[in-house]
Amino acid sequence: MTTPPSDLERIKAASRFLRGGIAEGLRDPITNAISDDDNKLLKFHGSYLQDDRDLRDERRRQKLEPAYSFMLRARLPSGVVTPAQWLVYDQLARDYANGTLRITTRQTFQWHGIIKHNLKPTIAAIHASLASTIAACGDVVRNVVSTPNPVESSAHALAHAWAARLSDELAPRTRAYHEIWLDGEPLVDEPKQEEPLYGATYLPRKFKIGLAIPPLNDIDVFAQDLGLIAIIEAGELQGFNVAVGGGMGATHGDPSTYPRLASVIGFVRAEQLFEVAEAVVAVQRDWGNRSERKHARLKYTIDHRGLDAFKAEVEARLGFALLPERPYQFDHNGDRYGWIEGSDGRWHLTLHIEAGRLADVGERRWLTGLRELAKVHEGDFRLTCNQNVIIANVAAEQRARIDAIVEAHGLDGYHRQSGIRRHAVACVALPTCGLAMAEAERYLPDLLPKLEALLETHGLADAPILLRLSGCPNGCSRPYLGEIALVGRGPGRYDLRLGADFRGQRLNQTYRENVDEQAILEALSPLFASYAARRAPGEHFGDFLLRTGVVDTASRRIPVELVA
Repeated sequence: MTTPPSDLERIKAASRFLRGGIAEGLRDPITNAISDDDNKLLKFHGSYLQDDRDLRDERRRQKLEPAYSFMLRARLPSGVVTPAQWLVYDQLARDYANGTLRITTRQTFQWHGIIKHNLKPTIAAIHASLASTIAACGDVVRNVVSTPNPVESSAHALAHAWAARLSDELAPRTRAYHEIWLDGEPLVDEPKQEEPLYGATYLPRKFKIGLAIPPLNDIDVFAQDLGLIAIIEAGELQGFNVAVGGGMGATHGDPSTYPRLASVIGFVRAEQLFEVAEAVVAVQRDWGNRSERKHARLKYTIDHRGLDAFKAEVEARLGFALLPERPYQFDHNGDRYGWIEGSDGRWHLTLHIEAGRLADVGERRWLTGLRELAKVHEGDFRLTCNQNVIIANVAAEQRARIDAIVEAHGLDGYHRQSGIRRHAVACVALPTCGLAMAEAERYLPDLLPKLEALLETHGLADAPILLRLSGCPNGCSRPYLGEIALVGRGPGRYDLRLGADFRGQRLNQTYRENVDEQAILEALSPLFASYAARRAPGEHFGDFLLRTGVVDTASRRIPVELVA
């Protein structure tokens, strides 16, 4: 018996290519919200409705509607931002949002706290800056990410250019975005051919693409639906290894949902990359589960149909076979802080931004500091998948000026930070994320000093350890790739997961389930002690846990029988 499609499939099919009733809902003066159906469609335009969960109970007691506002996300391929764009986005944060900018784990900005009547002017201003918010959320190819400093060679720059092209060519074509946000004229006739790739119901679920340039896996390429590994030989870009089926999301208590690492299925020459990417997306469009959204990501399509069958279908649509996988090696998946010189003699400064939140708090004037940098910087900015920012393409004679601004605004902390702080990533979680079960971004500043104290006790203050915090199991902060990860279960309670590697090529495992902070620290202290006493030279914490049997090789993949 055929299972009927999910309710969201109905909403998409009836939306007239993402129009729905969004325009009318924005004009409704009675409420600060929009309808549930239109909120689902709004995600395709880069936004969705939230409310301040800290205020829910009090507003309910006062018989007021929730404190509704909108989160807005830009589409910034590879996270490249010009100084002029930065100044626009900073101004929008102060004029229309909550006074902060947030760097996401997909190399873009989020604005929080935008009230309904300010949503349209904010999107229009982003468009005027030569960027967009289309497809930053929704069942489409999201913001394409790539290694954020692709200027070490001409081959790196070419790989970045391919990532930008993928983002452009795989974006939705609907005119709804222009009609709703930019006052474009609506089409007179029913738009039958607006989406030649996506069709009227788009993809079964979100789709993420990332391009990594070895030896850096700083985008977590194996967490992507489609991961591309650039193969550079003798300074020339040869093409890309193609990996499919990565994904971080899961649901507590449902073993049919799980994180998965992407599987490499072959190599493609650069000039065939777009054809391959489009074929992979098209197979997922046609084969993906449109009845059960929990099983709708590409990873479930592949595990249900079989990797060999999926590869064969991609090759059949292409009309040619993928070439054998080329050798590659990753060293780590963190960011490289401080100044780095590029092949062309220009310099790049990576700054650490805790949890990606740019704000002015006390003596830490990070939002203002980046604004001042944007006023004088002659290169560009690169956002990273680890929520940091690179001041890129700086002439040697400008370094001192940049350093002075960085120091004056407290942005120079990367010089003095512990190894675990430099590699910590956290999702937004409470109070705005409706899926959050526990704190993440707001908990990180409290948790880090306690972990640092434990590490200091065992002489491990400088040990680089990947720490990931997530307020729920959906995986925005890629928690399943943390050497240490906390995945929210409820207020103050988390699953403690351990044992991923420092290269982003092994999943971690649950070590303690549904525990509080005290239990987490008590579990980690003896492991830190053992690591300090028994680690091999250069051995990372996750690899030590694997070697000593704290986790086992099953963490490389989680086999589960899928619900059809």
